Amino acid sequence: MSFELPGRPVSESRSECSELAMPNDANPLGNLMGGRVMHLVDLAAAIAAMRHARMPVVTASVDYLNFLHAIHIGELVILKSSVNRVFRSSMEVGVKVFVENMRSGVLRHTCSAYLTFVAIDQSGNRVPVPPVIPENDEERRRFENAGERRKQRLDLRARQKPETAG
Repeated sequence: MSFELPGRPVSESRSECSELAMPNDANPLGNLMGGRVMHLVDLAAAIAAMRHARMPVVTASVDYLNFLHAIHIGELVILKSSVNRVFRSSMEVGVKVFVENMRSGVLRHTCSAYLTFVAIDQSGNRVPVPPVIPENDEERRRFENAGERRKQRLDLRARQKPETAG
C-alpha cells in the first residue's frame, strides 16, 4: 500500500547557525581551516535536513565548495541552510556561509554548497521523506535547480567505475 506523505514548506527546514572563528581552528596563515568550514557546513545542512524529515539523516554527498574569501580568526561565521528539494528518501540541502567582521560589521558571502542527505530508520534503512513545498519564486528556482543538479550527480555516479584494491 502506497500513500503520499503531507508536504512541508521550505521555511520549516530553514536554519541559521553562528560560530566565532577561534585560534585552535586556524591554519598557519591565521585563517579558519577549510576542513573546519566543511564540518560546519555539514552540521548546518544536517540540522535543516532533520528539521524537514523529523528523523535521523546521514550525509550521502557534498557538491564542491569554492572558497571566495578567507575567514580570519575573530570573525563570526554565519551558516544559513534549508531543504531545496526532496527525492523520496533523499533531499538536497543548500548552505550559504557568510563571515561578519565583528569590528566593522561588514558581511561577506564566503562559500555555498549543496549536500544530499538520506533519511534512515533505527535499523539504518532508507525511509521516505515528506515532499518540500516551495513558497516563493526563489524557493521554486532552487527546487528546479536541485532537480538539474541531481541529474548531474546521478550521471557522474553512473560514469564512475569502482576502484578495485590491489
